[in-house]
Amino acid sequence: MSVRSDEFHRMLETLADVQRSDATEWESYSVRGKRFGYYWPRTQTVGLKQTLSEQEALVAERPDVFEVQFTSGGFGWVVVQLDGIESDELIELVYEAWRLSAPDELVEQVPPPC
Repeated sequence: MSVRSDEFHRMLETLADVQRSDATEWESYSVRGKRFGYYWPRTQTVGLKQTLSEQEALVAERPDVFEVQFTSGGFGWVVVQLDGIESDELIELVYEAWRLSAPDELVEQVPPPC
């Protein structure tokens, strides 16, 4: 069970208007100027925006895979260990992170993953 970094990047390509910014230690992802995710190559982890209740549930269910990153503005960010998650679960979390940041008209154009 694990997701490779190239698989994670392909997941992002299925979403509309994703902007990538590179920093020295990480990459960040935004939609129309609103951040929804991060990728840290050194640790093979991603940080994803979620609701506070989803953040709490994920961390409580599998603390070896998910950890609290921070909370901000009513959202809970989670760190995801790529070597501990299946691709079908990660794509759902990536979509949800994107959806929480994307404008409604854009969300209507991109159906959720099956």
